[in-house]
Amino acid sequence: MEIEYAFLDREDAGKRLAKAFEEYRGTELVVVAVPRGGVPVACQVARRLRCQVDLVIPRKLPIPWNPEAGFGAVTSDGALVLNRGMVKAVGLRDDEVEAIAAQQREEVERRTADYRRFFPPVEVGGRPVAIVDDGLASGYTMLAAVESVRMRQPSDVIVAVPVASASAAKLVEASVDSLICLVVSHEVPFAVADFYINWRDLTDEDVNQYLRAAKQQGLPRIADPQRSENST
Repeated sequence: MEIEYAFLDREDAGKRLAKAFEEYRGTELVVVAVPRGGVPVACQVARRLRCQVDLVIPRKLPIPWNPEAGFGAVTSDGALVLNRGMVKAVGLRDDEVEAIAAQQREEVERRTADYRRFFPPVEVGGRPVAIVDDGLASGYTMLAAVESVRMRQPSDVIVAVPVASASAAKLVEASVDSLICLVVSHEVPFAVADFYINWRDLTDEDVNQYLRAAKQQGLPRIADPQRSENST
């Protein structure tokens, strides 16, 4: 089945997604990117709204014999979301699930240490947060991201993506204060990449280049108490 492409690339998707956030311009909104693919999208949103940028780093739990498919997701701070129907269907035991989760937490911790060299955590308590990715396939990785961000006690959690499968949109919408999605697709099978003309898998270095560029462009990132005291 032929799919009409929706976005030129991730930067184009971010520019278009930013238009849905005009009401948040000048507010305390924090744009939280999901690496890797969500970083260029989120940076475009934040650049246009002059918002602070932060990261949340979940990791899909892959089915051992089919790593492209997942049965849940995990973050380094303990958030764990399982698609229990999938776990049962593929016959994974509890100890197997825990072993896979532990392995993926190690990768999350490695990425966190790498990316946080450029972007220390932003204080999001009491502030609206928009979690941005390049798309939602199953939605379970985003659910882990939402759970992780909620631990930091924001006032509202918004999920914003250029495209999502209908099932993922329904799943995620039930867990957040608001879902912003430009394209909801009923295509089966569904792949986020099918909705981009220019698509490639990003590397850690790609992510760090985007973060360095955001820093050089002067995007507000993290409150500096010393600067605030000097300005009063």
